[in-house]
Amino acid sequence: MELTNQLIFLAGLLFMVSILATVITPRLGVPLLLVFLVVGMLAGEDGPGGIRFDNYPLANLAATAALAVVLFDGGMRTSLTSFRVGLRPAVALASIGVLVTTAIVGLLSAWILELSLAEGLLIGAIVGSTDAAAVFSLLHTNAVSLNQRVASTLEIESGTNDPMAVFLTLALILYLQAPETFGAVDALGMLLQQGAVGAAFGLAGGWLLVASINRLTLGDSLYPLLALFGGLLIFGLTALAGGSGFLAVYLAGLMLGNRPIRSAAGIRRFHDGIAWMSQIGMFVILGLLVTPHQLVPLIVPGLVISAALILLARPLAVWLCLLPFRFPVREQIYIAWVGLRGSVPIVLATYPWLAGLENAQLFFNVAFFIVLVSLVVQGSTVASAAKLLGLQVPATSARIHRVDIDLPGQRGFEVVSYRLARNSRLIGMRPKDLVLPELSRIICIARGGRVLGYREWGELAAGDYVSLLTPQSQLQALDRLFESAQEPAGADARRFFGEFVVSAEVNLGELAQAYGLSLPDGAGEQTLAELLRKHLPHPVVGDCLRLGELQLVVRSVDGDRPVEIGLRLPH
Repeated sequence: MELTNQLIFLAGLLFMVSILATVITPRLGVPLLLVFLVVGMLAGEDGPGGIRFDNYPLANLAATAALAVVLFDGGMRTSLTSFRVGLRPAVALASIGVLVTTAIVGLLSAWILELSLAEGLLIGAIVGSTDAAAVFSLLHTNAVSLNQRVASTLEIESGTNDPMAVFLTLALILYLQAPETFGAVDALGMLLQQGAVGAAFGLAGGWLLVASINRLTLGDSLYPLLALFGGLLIFGLTALAGGSGFLAVYLAGLMLGNRPIRSAAGIRRFHDGIAWMSQIGMFVILGLLVTPHQLVPLIVPGLVISAALILLARPLAVWLCLLPFRFPVREQIYIAWVGLRGSVPIVLATYPWLAGLENAQLFFNVAFFIVLVSLVVQGSTVASAAKLLGLQVPATSARIHRVDIDLPGQRGFEVVSYRLARNSRLIGMRPKDLVLPELSRIICIARGGRVLGYREWGELAAGDYVSLLTPQSQLQALDRLFESAQEPAGADARRFFGEFVVSAEVNLGELAQAYGLSLPDGAGEQTLAELLRKHLPHPVVGDCLRLGELQLVVRSVDGDRPVEIGLRLPH
C-alpha cells in the first residue's frame, strides 16, 4: 500500500513539474519536449530523484502507445487542404529522405564507433525519421507562423515517415539476428506489407470510426473516449495484421478531423489534452530510462554524428527529395534545419534491447545523445531560423476564436469570432450590409466589454468583436471577407507584404504602365494571377515573384488561385 501511494505521488509530482514548466520555457526559448526529457533525467538514478528505472519493455509499451495518441491527434489537426501543396514533397521526404539519412549516418556511425556496417546502418535507421511530437508542438506555437507549403510539408512528413524508420530498424535487427536467412527480398516484402496494410486499415478504420461516432447515441463525454480508443484499436489491429500501426493511426485521425462528426468540439479539446499528457509521459519515461553518466564517453563521437546528421545527411536528403518540386532555396534550408529528432528515435532505440542485440546499450545511448543535441540546437532555433530566412509570415487574419457546436439534427457548424482592427475597411458598415456566405449568420457583437443588444448594433466600430454561426465549409469564405478588410498593420507586415495591396485580377499591362515596367511582347494581356500561376503552380501566402524592380507578394489565396497581391517597392 505504501508503494502504491509513493508511485501515485511521484507520478503527480513529475507531471505537475512538467506542466508548470510550460509557463516558463517559452520565455527562455527552450523546447518544451526537452524540458520533459530533462525532468525525467533529473528524476532518474543520476539525478536528485535517484529512481532506478531500466524496464525497456515497459518503456517501449508506454512510449509506443503515447506516440500513437500523438499521431492520431496530429492527423485530426491536419487539414486535407494542406495536401494540395505538401503531400508529394512530404511523401518523398518520408521515404527517400529517410533512406538517404539512414545511409549517410549509418556509414559514418560504423566508422566512428567501429561497428559492422549493419550495426552502423541500424543507428542511422533509428535516428532517420523526424519526430511528430517535436514538430507538431513547435510548429503549433505562436512564435512560428510559416507559409502553408513549408508548414504542410513538415507536418505531413513527420506524421508519415515513422513507418519507414520502423521498417528499416526492424529489417536491420532481423538481419543482425539471422544474416544467413534474411535478405533483400524479405525486406522488400515487409516494406510493402507494412505500407499497404497500414494504409488500408487506417483509411477503413477511420471511415468506420466516423460512422460509429455519427450513428451511435452516447453521452457527450463518451464520444471523445470512443474516438481515442477507436484510434488505439486501429493501431493494434494494424500491427497484429503485420502493417504499420503508426501510418494507420495517422490516417484514421486525418479522416476523423476532416469529416463532420458529432461532438467534434469535445473530441478535439479532449484529444488536445490527452496528446499533451502523452507527450509529457513519454518524454519523462524515456528520460528516466537513460543513465546520463554513460553518455559522457560518447560526447565526441555523438557530436560528430549529430553534426553529420544536421549539416550533411538531412540537407542532402531534403535537396534530393525536393528537387522536382521547385521549392525556393530558403524553404529547403529551413525544412532541412527543422528535421527535429525526438521520441521516435528513443522508442526505436529500445527495439535492439527487446531483440537482445549485443550492442543494444550503445545504440540507445547514441540515439539519446543525438536527440538531446537536436532538441537543444534545432529546437531552440525554429522561430529565429524562420525570421532569418524571411519565412515568418505576419498574421493578417482577423479571426481570434473558433469553436465547434452541435446543433439538433445538424453537424459541422462553428461559432467563429473576429475582431475589427482600427484600419479595417468594414468599419462604418452596418452588419446587415455585410455580404456573408449563405447560412452564415451574425449572432453577437461585443463592444466596450459588453454584448450589444440587436437594436444597439448600429455601425461596426474599431475593436468590435463579431461572432457568427457558420458551417465549417464556409469558414474560409468568412476568413477572406474579414481578412480582405484588414490592411497589413505594423512595420513587419508592411515590410513583408509591401506598401500596397492590389487584386490578383489586375491587368499586368496596366500595372507595368503605372510603375514604368518593361514587359515582353504579349505579356501585358495577362493578369497578375495568371503570371503567378505560370511560375508558382501552387501559390501560398508569402510567395514572392520579382517583376522588374517590383516584388509581387501573395497576400491571400483561394485554393490555387491568388486573390490579393502585395507590391513591395524598391528602396
